[in-house]
Amino acid sequence: MNAPGLPSHAALRQFAVADDMLEVGGVPLRRLAQRVGGTPFYAYERAHIVRRVAELRAALPAGVHVHYAMKANPMPAVVQLLAGLVDGIDVASGGELATALDTTMPVGRISFAGPGKSDAELARAVAAGVLINVESRAQLERTALASERLGLAARVAVRINPDFALRRTGMRMGGGAQPFGVDASLVPALLGRIGQLGLDFHGFHIYAGSQNLSGVALAEAQEHSVQLALELAPCAPAPLRVLNIGGGFGVPYFPGEQPLDLGPVAAGLQLQLDKLGAAAPGARLNLELGRYLVAEAGIYVCKVLERKVSHGQVFLVTDGGLHHHLAASGNFGQLIRKNYPVAIGNRLRGGARELASVVGPLCTPLDLLADQMEMARAEEGDLVVVFQSGAYGLTASPTAFLGHPLPAEVLV
Repeated sequence: MNAPGLPSHAALRQFAVADDMLEVGGVPLRRLAQRVGGTPFYAYERAHIVRRVAELRAALPAGVHVHYAMKANPMPAVVQLLAGLVDGIDVASGGELATALDTTMPVGRISFAGPGKSDAELARAVAAGVLINVESRAQLERTALASERLGLAARVAVRINPDFALRRTGMRMGGGAQPFGVDASLVPALLGRIGQLGLDFHGFHIYAGSQNLSGVALAEAQEHSVQLALELAPCAPAPLRVLNIGGGFGVPYFPGEQPLDLGPVAAGLQLQLDKLGAAAPGARLNLELGRYLVAEAGIYVCKVLERKVSHGQVFLVTDGGLHHHLAASGNFGQLIRKNYPVAIGNRLRGGARELASVVGPLCTPLDLLADQMEMARAEEGDLVVVFQSGAYGLTASPTAFLGHPLPAEVLV
């Protein structure tokens, strides 16, 4: 992979390098840019995604079912690829549902979450036969109304807002006041209502947090999730068939962060499988993973339009920016801005090196992809690469801001 002297961040070691140029899927970066038709663009490496899923399956107990959380990257080609690799797909909108239904994934393995499902979305989900993760009493009643109108018993699970939170998490999704799920104390009454409505109850969805790099913390949250589900299961109108304990598996973005150690997670999951098997025979234990499967497989590429020096500071002005990649600009949840791994993709080692800031074409100081980073000296026409860009990239960005064209997306 990387030759001696190349930048040392782990992200750079995930791709091949030849003649000082990054390769994606065996294609040199400049050739890939020509093949795409220009910059900016996102590129996702097919082999990397396949390898990540295989490594995950090898590490985890065989009884764990891996689902893809499409919100991480809903590009149809990526979803089609993952549909053949994972055990299910989890969607969070009617648009994502349409993409999932176009894949080879059986509808029985597709689930639909989200606190704000419209009546039209609920009707589509009931008609399709996917599993609806109900997130409130009102949403349950509207689901039942859609079922009645269609003459179909909706397949439902209850998303629980647990009393615990995932420790050391990048974004908390459970515990305390939340827009997500039904407070644990209110779940028994809701389960009784599901029975009264005659809906097809399948199980629970418990998702406590995301972007966690602590295997110990993840295992602890998974243990609490299984215990909570088993405590509530006797209140349900049917046996527990599905338990989705979310994901939360993180990836390293910044210096000093270490990759997630799957050892504690795997050991803990085996214990939870044993516990679940004894108390609820036949119940499926699902992990819902998005970022972990695709983030490191993707890059964002833009071109240097101008090299500018202001008060001795070098600015590389590019044709891409926060309107395409909000997360890399630091404006997607970072409390203190940190640089994503960024490099000059056609000069990875380069000759001279310098401190430079990479900025986009937008009229705002927030349009910053790299702030005073060391990289190879770049000139006009060189290609800037932002790594760790396979998740929460294009679709999590304000693409309409200032009217610039959309970037391309390719699976290589």
